[in-house]
Amino acid sequence: MNTVRAIQKLNKRELEEGITPEGSWHTDYRDTAFVYVGGLPFELSEGDIIAVFSQFGEPVWIKLARDKETGKSRGFCWLKYEDQRSTDLAVDNLGGATLMGRVLRVDHTRYKPRDDEDMRDNTMGELDADDQGRRKRRKTESDSESDEDRPLFKEEVELEKLLRDVDDEDPMKGAMVHKKREEVETALKKYEKAKRKEKRHRPRRHHRDKSIERDGHRSRSRDRRHRDGSHERARHRDRSGERRYLKGRSHDGDRSRRERDRRRHDSSDDEGSRHKRSSRRDRSISGSRSPT
Repeated sequence: MNTVRAIQKLNKRELEEGITPEGSWHTDYRDTAFVYVGGLPFELSEGDIIAVFSQFGEPVWIKLARDKETGKSRGFCWLKYEDQRSTDLAVDNLGGATLMGRVLRVDHTRYKPRDDEDMRDNTMGELDADDQGRRKRRKTESDSESDEDRPLFKEEVELEKLLRDVDDEDPMKGAMVHKKREEVETALKKYEKAKRKEKRHRPRRHHRDKSIERDGHRSRSRDRRHRDGSHERARHRDRSGERRYLKGRSHDGDRSRRERDRRRHDSSDDEGSRHKRSSRRDRSISGSRSPT
């Protein structure tokens, strides 16, 4: 509370004396965009704290102190703004403010990160090794798309209306704007996902032409191989038939020779038997004619 009272006294004296911003005590912290925040309600998460402090600028990094064993908030954090001038506004306007029954202590600080500490933008959640590069690519892709390439989201219309109609003095405006920006981000991601899916399913004409040409070449090769194989099979059949024909003729010749030999043998046997019968008949006749 002493720090909060001291800051309030400094600000009151500067207002009374009409000190210009160049002579303000804030100029001693022009080299740092960090603020220290104490007295935080233990129920608040990093997203809740960002929603509160985004009223005065764009937070780009936050570290909420948590218990190593339980992981519960310890009630204080360090927060970095994109623009150093936002720290002056946060210190002057949120220092001493009451949030959920607790008094906030907000002050400038020169935060010294550890050697292994990742100081990239983590306001959208914990980062992996390549998250920042992917986020930059997505941002570049979304920025490259003009308004006429995609429809205006309902969330974007509501965000513009919120920024235009809600009074800047409303303490809940920052949280409402932060929530609506998250909805816009979600809608944009869905749209980009649908566009990528559409590109994946879109037919690629040159690839199809190449595949047709490749398939045509394969079919011609198959036809050539089939045609060559048909000629080879035909020649093989011709040779096989010729061999069978010659072999059959040789067998027929052997049978015909054997048949002729058998006929000759049979005819010679018949002639011999006829000769024997005629000789026996002649002898019987001559015997019957001889005198007794």
